[in-house]
Amino acid sequence: MAVKPHLNLIVTGHIDNGKSTTMGHFLMDLGVVDDRTIAAHAAESEKTGKGDTFKYAWVMDNIKDERERGITIDLAFQKFETPKYFFTLIDAPGHRDFIKNMITGASEADAAILVLSAKEGETDTAIAAGGQAREHAFLLKTLGVGQIIVAINKMDAVEYKEAAYKAAKEKGEKLVRSVGYKLENVPFIPVSGWKGDNLVKKSENMPWYTGKTLIQAFDDFTVAEKPIGKPLRVPIQDVYTITGVGTVPVGRVETGIMKAGQKIIVMPSGALGEIKSIETHHTEMPTAEAGDNIGFNLRGIEKKDIKRGDVLGTPDAPPKVAKEFKAQIIVIHHPTAIAPGYTPVMHCHTSQVAATVTEFLQRINPATGAVEEENPKFLKVGDAAIVKIRPVRPTCIETFQEFPEMGRFALRDMGATIAAGIVKEITEEYKP
Repeated sequence: MAVKPHLNLIVTGHIDNGKSTTMGHFLMDLGVVDDRTIAAHAAESEKTGKGDTFKYAWVMDNIKDERERGITIDLAFQKFETPKYFFTLIDAPGHRDFIKNMITGASEADAAILVLSAKEGETDTAIAAGGQAREHAFLLKTLGVGQIIVAINKMDAVEYKEAAYKAAKEKGEKLVRSVGYKLENVPFIPVSGWKGDNLVKKSENMPWYTGKTLIQAFDDFTVAEKPIGKPLRVPIQDVYTITGVGTVPVGRVETGIMKAGQKIIVMPSGALGEIKSIETHHTEMPTAEAGDNIGFNLRGIEKKDIKRGDVLGTPDAPPKVAKEFKAQIIVIHHPTAIAPGYTPVMHCHTSQVAATVTEFLQRINPATGAVEEENPKFLKVGDAAIVKIRPVRPTCIETFQEFPEMGRFALRDMGATIAAGIVKEITEEYKP
């Protein structure tokens, strides 16, 4: 039995457009979640006064605190299979303060569903400036998620009328086009997350719609080639010291191939060593490749030379370390505006470091990239810009063009994600 290719699928959309309900019902129709679980949720739903409507969403919102608030907080991981693929579903939270999850989530996503609503007014809020659907669509595009499906939800609430679908679809098309997706590659599907229309089974309530169901559309996604031909990059998540074994770092191979016996370098320290052994889930393996989560034992590297946020590579093509870099950012959330000199915390792969946005070079149109203003004095929510960033200490980072996995980042401050961005070029490199 050949193993099906795996895809990470992220679900996004404005908070009340019903994405958890849609995906919860989808998983139930697929038989991933049983009716008993749903029935228990429905009973509890009655008690909390939310009535019946939240019961499917509970499949995704299985965290207690979320139940009481009726919103999705954490990234709930669910697995399901289609005839062609094996999917991990990442339900991205729709609330403002959860965008960092979305960035760490989106950067791991191969494809996305954007859930909009067919109900009058609901999609308008979602796609307006500052609306979550607009923001998520921009982020997905900026962070390199190339494949997207738009589900127009709540068709049951508009009596399955084609006119309501068309009106919402037109708004959705405008949105995905403005962000830079090509419309011919973006399927639009009318669904009801509540009633189950067009999720797994073809709806009988919309004879006017002749397209695919959600599950059929999922099989039209394509799997990107694993970046195994690129130089090795392994951002370190944690480093353990195991008695009798030594230093054991843990991380995910983002690009390239790692082999036992290979000579390696750890940046930014520049320490040289050799891979003694590699294991995943307590099973030893001779090689690991892009996408594998592994632990490995190093020879010649001391614990002080390697820590979370460092990146392991090979001496012939070592990971880049930046003192300063040029980036394209989009401002997602800030109470007022940001000015040059602003120093939030930069989250990039496994590293977290304070970083100063030293210069605003250009404010650009987020969709087209056209320059709208040279050297702007400040940036506010919704603005996209080319800026220079200087981390407080040299940090491993790559250009997005060469290593998308290593070239995207979030800027966070006051518990919220202020901006998301990608690295355009390293303007000042650090050599150990």
